[in-house]
Amino acid sequence: MRRGRIRKGLSAALWAAIFGAWLMWTADADAIPAFARKYRLSCSTCHAPVPRLKPYGDDFAANGFKLEDKEPVRAFFDTGDELLTLQRELPLAIRFDGYASLQSKKLGRASDFQWPYYLKILSGGQVAHNVGYYLYFLMNERGEIAGIEDAYLYFNNLLGADLDILVGQFQVSDPLFKRELRITLEDYQIYKVKVGPTPSDLTYDRGITVAYGAPFGLDLVLEVVNGNGIGPAETARAFDSDNKKNFMLRVSQSIGPLRLGGFGYRGEAAVRDSVNAVNRFHYLGIDATADVMDKLQLNTQFLVRRDDNPLFLASGAERVTTKGGFVEAIWAIRGPAGRPFLTFLYNWVDPPSGFSELKYRSATVNLSYLLRRNLRLAGEVTYDLEAKATRAAVGFVSGF
Repeated sequence: MRRGRIRKGLSAALWAAIFGAWLMWTADADAIPAFARKYRLSCSTCHAPVPRLKPYGDDFAANGFKLEDKEPVRAFFDTGDELLTLQRELPLAIRFDGYASLQSKKLGRASDFQWPYYLKILSGGQVAHNVGYYLYFLMNERGEIAGIEDAYLYFNNLLGADLDILVGQFQVSDPLFKRELRITLEDYQIYKVKVGPTPSDLTYDRGITVAYGAPFGLDLVLEVVNGNGIGPAETARAFDSDNKKNFMLRVSQSIGPLRLGGFGYRGEAAVRDSVNAVNRFHYLGIDATADVMDKLQLNTQFLVRRDDNPLFLASGAERVTTKGGFVEAIWAIRGPAGRPFLTFLYNWVDPPSGFSELKYRSATVNLSYLLRRNLRLAGEVTYDLEAKATRAAVGFVSGF
């Protein structure tokens, strides 16, 4: 009886999202976020749908958040000093997401209003001709102030080549697939996995990124990071808790509509004041993206993580292996400029023995509809294959 009520509730939530999208099928579309305001362009120039980037949007970000040779004179003050680039207005935008959720009781509370789920203040723009910046303050994340997450300076086209340097805090996985740009509420779970007390994963960290793009479609990215996330400094002047640095190298090649990539990540974590308690770990991974007929994008990621001493034992440590990845399909039903989008995401994490709490498998379906270019309605259903439980959400993603 209880299962029947849950199934009926999930069905009602999904059909409500579909019906709501159908009602708005003939509405006008427009957008006014920060970059759209500056350049007087539609959000659809860079996004399909928000926040997912189109190739043009990727190029815009990689160019230091400016249009090549098309910067409007009105956007900057003429200070009479050629060494000063001063924007007339500080570019600001707000992202506001909210959901109503329903899930099996074995996953926790059965129904919930989750708005705001995210509330962000974002800014990005130019500091100089080839220097840009980007940052956002996460004012509300599930009811808590999260603080600054992305925050970096970006130096592009150094030495007259496609050579870029980024310094600040960012996600280690950004050169692979950007978590902040995904369409689904469901995350790319493998990037968040931490084995034991080792603080390193593939999400946020502080460091430096060097990227080079060869003319024949080959991209090289080197990252050097602290390896312990973006928490507060442990002392008055030190963010890195163990004074060791982690390294990631990624190589990718574009061949027409196909992009193939591989990466390796090596790190080391230590317990303070201990010589023997050290965990050396590394990732090896491959990924691929394929664009089909300008309407369907297929993304996949597979990686293996090996830890030598995840529990920081002084003796008797054993190497453990974690495997996982995801497969994602994004269908622009009426093309990139259209309004309805259907997304499928399959996640899996296979942890080593003794870390069964990390095991995860899920299948997600998301139906999104652009009520406006900067206001997306979404209905999402995820089935947790390990817990054999379902969660659903209906809500919105907005930027203004």
